[in-house]
Amino acid sequence: MKVNGKHYRSLWWNSEKNVLEIIDQRWLPHDFRTQTVGTMEEFADAIVEMRVRGAPLIGATAAYAMALAMKIDPSNAYLEKAWKYFNETRPTAVNLRWALNRCKDALLPLPEDQRADAALKLAHEIADEDVEINAQIGKHGLAIIQGIAINKKPGETINILTHCNAGWLATVDWGTATSPMYHAHNAGIPIHVWVDETRPRNQGALTSWELGSHGVPHTYIVDNAGGHLMQHGKVDLVIVGTDRTTRRGDVCNKIGTYLKALAAHANNVPFYVALPSPTIDWTIANGVADIPIEERSARETTHVQGIMPDGSIGMVQVTPEGTPGGNPAFDVTPNHLVTGLITERGVTPATAEGLQAMFPEFANVKPAAKNKKTGS
Repeated sequence: MKVNGKHYRSLWWNSEKNVLEIIDQRWLPHDFRTQTVGTMEEFADAIVEMRVRGAPLIGATAAYAMALAMKIDPSNAYLEKAWKYFNETRPTAVNLRWALNRCKDALLPLPEDQRADAALKLAHEIADEDVEINAQIGKHGLAIIQGIAINKKPGETINILTHCNAGWLATVDWGTATSPMYHAHNAGIPIHVWVDETRPRNQGALTSWELGSHGVPHTYIVDNAGGHLMQHGKVDLVIVGTDRTTRRGDVCNKIGTYLKALAAHANNVPFYVALPSPTIDWTIANGVADIPIEERSARETTHVQGIMPDGSIGMVQVTPEGTPGGNPAFDVTPNHLVTGLITERGVTPATAEGLQAMFPEFANVKPAAKNKKTGS
């Protein structure tokens, strides 16, 4: 996508400096800053502190982190140490583990003196694959929007609601939930996007920044407005992203997604999830019971970042002093509330049968064994 007329990915390899560069998303939408990521600690901090965020982008970042690890020490012991170190940075998004496992599986059979080059090549491949996956999601999602347009009057606007930021900032490029929107806008279909603020980190502001940069009409709304808009026929379609989806189609996404799905179900509004295949966790079925939900800092709920009166970027406390804050970062939408999953291979029902038919190569993956004490 473009920023001030220049094309950017959310991360890119600087071949002159031989180092990864990222967009530091903590400062958006108020300030566009980039950062060089050159140490193991900087990679971990980038993921934990959400300088990079979004399941696909976290996975791509982790692949470059493993490339750095192999440059530092290509031994089996350090490979395992790096895998464990980065696997602990964020617990919910499955793309992190997927990328780390893919790197480890590819590198272990190689002689140590070949691992650094191979790891960097693989990181480039994972980043490029993400771009292509998201482009294909956009094309399949475009067909859904075109189907809605057929039943509209000529030139009538299609209203789409989205939650969180599943845009190009959450991926390497295109985005997942936003990719169909960009494809529709580029095809000349009149669309308007209702953008949830998505408290507590207000990722909706990132979506608004993206859509505005691309010229897509949109309106930023509070999280609790979606149900009202659906009741009054002002939403034709909901498209959200996902951080982990189970083998039967339960969808884990940013906190508040479940409530949007309930409202959509109650008002007969189609609720679609843009689903890159690396985000499917084939080892679990029951998302509510088995997906670990990240509990982030209470400060994210008690304070809000914004523009201060003097023009600087700062934090403002919005709660009484001493009031505790709770901050579960994700929730799970059961598959029966999902109209369909938009994947890079096409649209499928949110069922075990649908997913296995779409991705038959994973049909024989065995579910993870449950812990008798914890059930996970």
